[in-house]
Amino acid sequence: MGKFISFDDIKKSLEKKETDCRTIVQYYLTNIQTKAHLNAFVEVYEHSALVQADLVDQKLAKGNAGKLAGMVIGIKDVLCYTGHEANASSKILKGFESQFTTTAIQRLLDEDAIIIGRLNCDEFGMGSSNENSAHGKVLNAADESRVPGGSSGGSAVAVQANLCTVSLGTDTGGSVRQPAAFTGVIGMKPTYSRVSRWGLIAYASSFDCIGVFSRTVKDNAVVMEIMAGHDEYDSTSSRKSVLPYSELLHFEKKAKIAYLKETIESPALQPEIKANTLAVLEKLKSEGHEVKEVDFPLLDYILPTYYILTTAEASSNLSRFDGVKYGYRTSNAHNLESMYKLTRSEGFGEEVKRRIMLGTFVLSASYHDAYFTKAQKVRRLIKDFTENLLDEFDYIIMPTTPSTAFKFGEHSGDPVAMYLEDLFTVQASVSGVPSISLPNGKDEQGMPIGLQVICNSFKEAELYAFSNYLTELTS
Repeated sequence: MGKFISFDDIKKSLEKKETDCRTIVQYYLTNIQTKAHLNAFVEVYEHSALVQADLVDQKLAKGNAGKLAGMVIGIKDVLCYTGHEANASSKILKGFESQFTTTAIQRLLDEDAIIIGRLNCDEFGMGSSNENSAHGKVLNAADESRVPGGSSGGSAVAVQANLCTVSLGTDTGGSVRQPAAFTGVIGMKPTYSRVSRWGLIAYASSFDCIGVFSRTVKDNAVVMEIMAGHDEYDSTSSRKSVLPYSELLHFEKKAKIAYLKETIESPALQPEIKANTLAVLEKLKSEGHEVKEVDFPLLDYILPTYYILTTAEASSNLSRFDGVKYGYRTSNAHNLESMYKLTRSEGFGEEVKRRIMLGTFVLSASYHDAYFTKAQKVRRLIKDFTENLLDEFDYIIMPTTPSTAFKFGEHSGDPVAMYLEDLFTVQASVSGVPSISLPNGKDEQGMPIGLQVICNSFKEAELYAFSNYLTELTS
């Protein structure tokens, strides 16, 4: 990987005057150029990143630099950053320039982080393979014939290939954790409402979370503690106080840990992933932790519930992209109605159109109660079951994904097979609880395996501490 593997490495080099922020940015710019074929970045902010680096260097010289001085961050192409394009990797937003900055990004900038560019993703965050992007697919650096996962595939590969210190992604049903597992990095989805969604181009508003990719737990924690907290621009953001997660990584207690029988015994689970997950559970037992198998009878209902609700919300959210106010507008229209139809038909990709149509169907008058209302009730059952389990246990452990990264095109003709890639990640999303994916070895082909840990709402500090302990235990 070379130098600058973690933010601690960067801080030590800066303190010893061995480097400066401009040199760090140039190091990452060189890496981005060398590995441009991976297609992780859709735009590199070379000029603005170097200008920002010079400003931070001046602050460091004066001794008044922020907590993230020297950290270089890539942002998913659904996050707004003033004066820069944001098009959700979709033709329909081509040329759209952000008029404001996402609150989460602004808080990082206020602590002197440097934004180096925007990262490729599945269009509007809809996908599990990063094959649904107007900018083309992202390649997995571990095996370039395989997908990086999605929708935050570019964000995962940017950290995997050392193109930035950390990156921001978004997680609606596993879009941070699944690509983290496929690329062998750490991916964190916080509690819903922990991080403001202001400036995030919405897919499904009651599920979307801004998450973090990193190579170390500490780097992840320090970014999260700065982004988190109430925001007056987002009425759904929580007012609960934010702990200094990066300073609370020491873990000493004996934990109560549950693992879900249905995930370990799932016929979809790859044998190496099952073996590696059970090996971690055995190691935890040998360390004196209480590890117990529990039943989760609602597993079969999670995916249908998730896709009914998220497609319904997507249908509503994406109705604003009509060619009138901003973004792409068809040149083939002959009246207002054809302008709407052709703009959306030409501007949206196939997967986005599929989800809009499904969402419109479940919201229609004839089917609203049969599908949408029923799914909301099942969501409550899943949430209550999960929270009751987390009242009894400190953590739930399960595989992040049923398989390792698959080959490009393997599931392209079968949307249901693609949706099954989210089988183990959607529980935390439907329940709104925090969840993290940690590297957990590799399969016989050398592809990374992910281990997922879930805990109760707003217990990010405990989740980070246990994750830090787990990475040391299994390394």
